[in-house]
Amino acid sequence: MPAIIEVQNVSKSYMRDNFQIPVLNNINFNVEEGDFLALMGPSGSGKTTLLNLIAGIDKPTKGNILVGGTEISKLTESALAKWRAHSIGFVFQFYNLIPVLTAFENVELPLLLTSLSKSERKKHVETALSVVGLSDRMLHYPKQLSGGQEQRVAIARALVTDPLLLIADEPTGDLDKNSAAEILTLLERLNQEFKKTIVMVTHDPHAAEKARKIRHLDKGDLV
Repeated sequence: MPAIIEVQNVSKSYMRDNFQIPVLNNINFNVEEGDFLALMGPSGSGKTTLLNLIAGIDKPTKGNILVGGTEISKLTESALAKWRAHSIGFVFQFYNLIPVLTAFENVELPLLLTSLSKSERKKHVETALSVVGLSDRMLHYPKQLSGGQEQRVAIARALVTDPLLLIADEPTGDLDKNSAAEILTLLERLNQEFKKTIVMVTHDPHAAEKARKIRHLDKGDLV
């Protein structure tokens, strides 16, 4: 399969009080289309920083990142925002749902930035919620859902634009054991059945076992 992500000689540093703090050191790797990659490593190893670079939330200090053939490390901020909107689906540890919106309305949010009609948006949202098994919870608010159900709504929101990549940052970190297992099974299904390319940061070896490949970061180095 062709590489959907190419990370080429990427380093990332931050400035703090006139000091340069290195976070990532000359990272090189590819992710093939349809792959499921788990990034593991101790706290402070650079996992989330690398995830943010791949997702176009941040830019590398050195090196290049290509996603789907687009060199995102060279895009302007406005071009990057447009690219993220249709190319990346985000799944966060703490769901990031808006409490005053229903499950349907939370999932619909990314589509409000598109040219889809109201009826087209409705169809997309219903499909996404059906995929995650929440067709019967569309009109429920986040406080009426369990943690596992909230995370499934968040995954439906990430899926609703049919993105190139699913980016998951500790997606089971706030869930009990049973709910975590359900979410991991869902991610595995999205990868195997729907051919979604997934990059997941996790500290949990049980979560990483669901991935097809595991890479480890240690003090900014890919080992």
